[in-house]
Amino acid sequence: MNSLATAPRAKLPQKQPSRMLSPTRSLLTAGASFLTTRTARKLRTGKDAVPMQERTLAHLIGQLSRTAYGYAHALTPGTTYSQFQARAPLQTYEGFIPYIERMKTGEADVLWPGHCSFYAVSSGTTSGRTKYLPITDGMLEHFRKAGLDSLLYYTARVGHTGIFRGKHLFLGGSTTLSRLDECKDRAAYAGDLSGITALNLPGWVEKHLYEPGARIAQIADWPAKIQAIADQTWNRDITMLAGIPSWVLILAEAVKARASSGKSRPSHLQAVWPNLECLVHGGVPVGPFIDELRTHIGPKVNFHEVYPASEGFIATQDAESSLGLRLMTDTGLFFEFLPMRYYHEENLPQLGQHTVPLEGVQVGVDYALILSTPAGLTRYVIGDVVRFISTDIPRLVYVGRTALQLSAFGEHVIEKELTDALITVCQRHNWTITNFHVAPLFVDSSVGQRRGRHEWWVELKPYTQETPTGPVIAAELDVELKRLNDDYEAKRNGGGLDAPNVKLVMPGVFEHWLRTKDKWGGQNKMPRCRSDRQIADELAQVARFSADS
Repeated sequence: MNSLATAPRAKLPQKQPSRMLSPTRSLLTAGASFLTTRTARKLRTGKDAVPMQERTLAHLIGQLSRTAYGYAHALTPGTTYSQFQARAPLQTYEGFIPYIERMKTGEADVLWPGHCSFYAVSSGTTSGRTKYLPITDGMLEHFRKAGLDSLLYYTARVGHTGIFRGKHLFLGGSTTLSRLDECKDRAAYAGDLSGITALNLPGWVEKHLYEPGARIAQIADWPAKIQAIADQTWNRDITMLAGIPSWVLILAEAVKARASSGKSRPSHLQAVWPNLECLVHGGVPVGPFIDELRTHIGPKVNFHEVYPASEGFIATQDAESSLGLRLMTDTGLFFEFLPMRYYHEENLPQLGQHTVPLEGVQVGVDYALILSTPAGLTRYVIGDVVRFISTDIPRLVYVGRTALQLSAFGEHVIEKELTDALITVCQRHNWTITNFHVAPLFVDSSVGQRRGRHEWWVELKPYTQETPTGPVIAAELDVELKRLNDDYEAKRNGGGLDAPNVKLVMPGVFEHWLRTKDKWGGQNKMPRCRSDRQIADELAQVARFSADS
């Protein structure tokens, strides 16, 4: 395996400024210090990554051999990787629906040995269909281990265990779950993944680290939940904050307002929580929010990026952000990678032989990410595209979604390129991005539209020193996308694609769209692009003007 980037050595824990700690808290931080030292040594090399993945696959196949799915696909203990490729097809969620429906009725040993009591409800970012992802005991163990390991990657990176000296505030979904009517003989529940994991935290985490606590965690209404969190935590010792950037910013305003109480309003969260040192973020690119986050949470807060999905915890930061995120190879997931040049969703069952395990990946190639999990989701195509930055230490970056690409005109522009282009333009003018979506605008001779083009729907923060205009943004986006994408440049220079059109929308348009889709709050994300006009036309209705105006 080779690499284009070499990591700096992970630091060993360093002595922190003294703070009066309870005996229990002192014991907790001592344990964290021991684990951090061990993690720091492990992170210095990636030589164990491939053997860990081989052991993981062997364990998963052993468990699958005891299930209906394993029997149907001839998976037995000792099945080799090449046999696994040939026997188990690549599948999206739809391929697992018949098995999951059986599990939801209470049937045991379907996708994974035993019964399944929890199902994470997810609609994804590419369609409105509801997914019920099984959360087995094995998956709960995976999320616990991956969550703790991610924090240890952070403490190893910064060289101390300060975050374990205070409370960890998670902006997660509601812990109120719905009982499944299909399961007659035993209790089974469905709800938000973060709510399910919060209900199954280790006792020591729930007692000594977790905020906002069980009562507030049940609240489903996000504005009410934010206010309740601010009321409870403004005077507590918060050392770590985790959440989607847009909701972190809303929380920051609520906490600062609560902490003022007749006094001068704090300028940022570190003025309220002096020991706040880490913001854990993931799920959406932080770039559009980075400057505003720095302003509102504090200039000395460290950023720690994670790569979570409803199907599993995939990667986390272990070095400088420019080096990508380290694949978590020893938490129970087996990873495969399908080069995007082979990817055709309608033909997935025939593409299994084109996948490569970790040892076969190459730097700079775009891959569809394939997971096999301890929920029995085997060779599951989750819809994410990743690209490796290095392979001797397996680090990657999230590129986008398999279904969220712009290629209506053969331009093959990915989500990451759209995001990077808009960030560059807005940082140049000190504009702050609230949300955006990009769609194709097709040829329409009735309105003089003779060539296709991209239509950008952009919401920026108001009250900037330089007033943004659509034509200025469009011209600069065009330049940036030509720089980032050769296919786009060729289509533009060859006359196959017209210059982009930018629509600046009033505040609240994207929030309204998300609310109508029941995606407001929690871990929900705005789809950044599609090769059709489904979302763009709906945004046009919200914005009260025609999409082709």
